[in-house]
Amino acid sequence: MKTLIQKIHLEEQQSFACRMYRTPDFETNWHRHQEVELILITEGYGTAMIGDFIGEYKPGDLYFIAGNLPHWFKKQHHKTIGAALVLHFKKEILGNVFLDLPELKNINQLLQKNDGIQIGIKLQKEIAVLLVEIQQLKGFQRMGNLLQCIQKISTTPDFVALTQNFLFSNNHVNPAIEKIIDFSFKRYLTPVTLKQVADVAAMSIPTFCRFFKKNIKKTYFDFIQDLRISHACKLLTSTNKAVMEICYESGYNSWANFSKQFKQVKKITPLQYRKEFDEKNTGGY
Repeated sequence: MKTLIQKIHLEEQQSFACRMYRTPDFETNWHRHQEVELILITEGYGTAMIGDFIGEYKPGDLYFIAGNLPHWFKKQHHKTIGAALVLHFKKEILGNVFLDLPELKNINQLLQKNDGIQIGIKLQKEIAVLLVEIQQLKGFQRMGNLLQCIQKISTTPDFVALTQNFLFSNNHVNPAIEKIIDFSFKRYLTPVTLKQVADVAAMSIPTFCRFFKKNIKKTYFDFIQDLRISHACKLLTSTNKAVMEICYESGYNSWANFSKQFKQVKKITPLQYRKEFDEKNTGGY
């Protein structure tokens, strides 16, 4: 049985890690670790799975992931390059007495949550500078930059909560989870039945449905829907294809169904999503 818990390596004389991960080290399947994670995507496009959230990621995106929150950044294509600057730290390194200081109230509240959040564009740039500096700094200055990062994140209104209070109690992952996710990423743009995926997991349909909901915190068809909408978002933001064409290329054979599910997931229409993306990214990252 593969363990779901990843061990983060620390260099000598360091209390937290900050390093660049690039293909093939960037590739890590559905996993979790005790450390809080700050991850800045520097190369590559793909699908981010954080707790029960599924969405597209791109260069410049910055995520804050609570300790023990399972996640997976899956590249758009296995041959593409993926890279990220990643900071890992255990909240224990700050100490309870220190965190209880009134000046650290916001930081303490942030670290008590079991959330995954995405940081807005303006703060992304500020945090990116601090993360790059941490790689070169030593001693107290490293800790100073870490505290600045957490403080900025804990006080900014410029973020999106992706998953909240996600609880994961098992220390190990059943190998069936990786088989199911791998199968789903290969087949989500085509019709998939519960019988097909239950066979992959070597389970009956009712057992599979309970198993999947317990581990991923959503139904299997909601999971497939999120993968398809995430794919549609990539096409909307990276191509000039017509929305109707994107509908069919995202696994839908009905515009009405695609439009309804897109709005259900993203709270806006596909055209509004493309327009908002273009407005936010005018001038580039």
